[in-house]
Amino acid sequence: MKILLTGVTGYIGQNLLPALLAQGHMVICCVRDVNRFDTTKYPGGGIEVIEVNFLKPSTLSAIPKDIEFAYYLIHSMSAADEDFEQLEKESAMNFKEYIEKTKVRQVIYLSGIVNENILSKHLQSRKGVEDILAQSSFALTTLRAGIIVGSGSASFEIIRDLVEKLPIMIAPRWLKTKSQPIAIRNVVQFLTGVLNNSYTFKKSFDIGGPEILTYKDLLLIYARVRGLKRLIITVPVMTPKLSSYWLYFVTSTSYTLATHLVKSMRVEVICRDNDLAEKLNILPLTYEKSIQLAFNKIATDSVGASWTDALSSHALDEGISKLMEVPTFGCYKDERVNPVKNPEETLHRIWSIGGQNGWYYADWLWHIRGMLDKMAGGVGLRRGRKNATQLHAGEALDFWRVIDANREEKRLLLYAEMKLPGEAWLEFKITDNQLIQTATFRPLGLWGRMYWYAVLPFHGFIFKNMGKKLAEG
Repeated sequence: MKILLTGVTGYIGQNLLPALLAQGHMVICCVRDVNRFDTTKYPGGGIEVIEVNFLKPSTLSAIPKDIEFAYYLIHSMSAADEDFEQLEKESAMNFKEYIEKTKVRQVIYLSGIVNENILSKHLQSRKGVEDILAQSSFALTTLRAGIIVGSGSASFEIIRDLVEKLPIMIAPRWLKTKSQPIAIRNVVQFLTGVLNNSYTFKKSFDIGGPEILTYKDLLLIYARVRGLKRLIITVPVMTPKLSSYWLYFVTSTSYTLATHLVKSMRVEVICRDNDLAEKLNILPLTYEKSIQLAFNKIATDSVGASWTDALSSHALDEGISKLMEVPTFGCYKDERVNPVKNPEETLHRIWSIGGQNGWYYADWLWHIRGMLDKMAGGVGLRRGRKNATQLHAGEALDFWRVIDANREEKRLLLYAEMKLPGEAWLEFKITDNQLIQTATFRPLGLWGRMYWYAVLPFHGFIFKNMGKKLAEG
């Protein structure tokens, strides 16, 4: 079958794509920037990548007219609070109007569980998208999920951050809110199971695991699985804003995402009964089993997708290809050249930089910079990296975004997503047995220039020694 897959660079899309390819489908992947989608990860074929932005109707003509099925997995939860609801409606309307001109028979939409009269803005937006897609000529199948648990999912990584870092938690009262978490493995099974299944046409189904748990339960069960003793004290006086700051400073999430999550966590998300799991022969996994499976992937360094892969900087809205050519005019540069004893060893070190591996010199200063960035509302260092030794364009790397990762050309280019009065690039390139390490900063106004000279002394010995460490054989 010929299937259109939107949101393919998101967490759900990256988990769903391999399953569709394994079933022998031809998958048309919609991305905003083809340069940040690595097709080499899918060597078996059956995949076509097209550049589409559903907020720009003129780009939709790239979608083939002979598609039979489509997955709508576009969400804007990381967008600014005043923007994301309107953006989601515009995307859904543009998608619907164009897809109705194709041969598509069924569209599958992953939404959020809606079972309260008063919804968070996030869940309200999801319901609005569902209403738009339902008023169409094609058959819509909506799957509604709550917390999705898997290595790399935002929910799992936030729970992981909280429990691993805090032996005692003074937590808001929304920890008593009930939810019905579901394993990412089950989500993928449901998404593939309803495909071309006439029983699911023009219907919606809540999907979840077998347990109804409070958020406090989620934290304590995680702690038990990890063999950690944790004390959680809930207080009634923590406002949503304070709760958002609490999540933001302790976990790797952005403040915008933390705000949306807190508002959603105040609403119970419990599945209404249905027989879909039975009809599709799916056995929902327990929350504890979901955690164990997530850690199996982490232990083998095989996390295939992460919520951090979503673009977060407005400078990247037009795609990473716009940033691949590092500017020279009006920029400050710090260039270091070091002889390389063993190019392959140096390349391996470059490809392993950041995350748990660190930055090879003065890691404590990198962590201080990350803390300062977090205090200024930036992403900090807590995003880490998805894989210890592999990098692909579009992935997050601490407070950088990977723009180009070309092992054949021995080049790695990073773009800063930290809070800066300007733009910054960090490039590593091996040529003629030399490592050329270049930090480029394009200042914004007087503050940008003052910032460069303020950090110049630190750059002097950090970049100098980092280059030497990388070049060592």
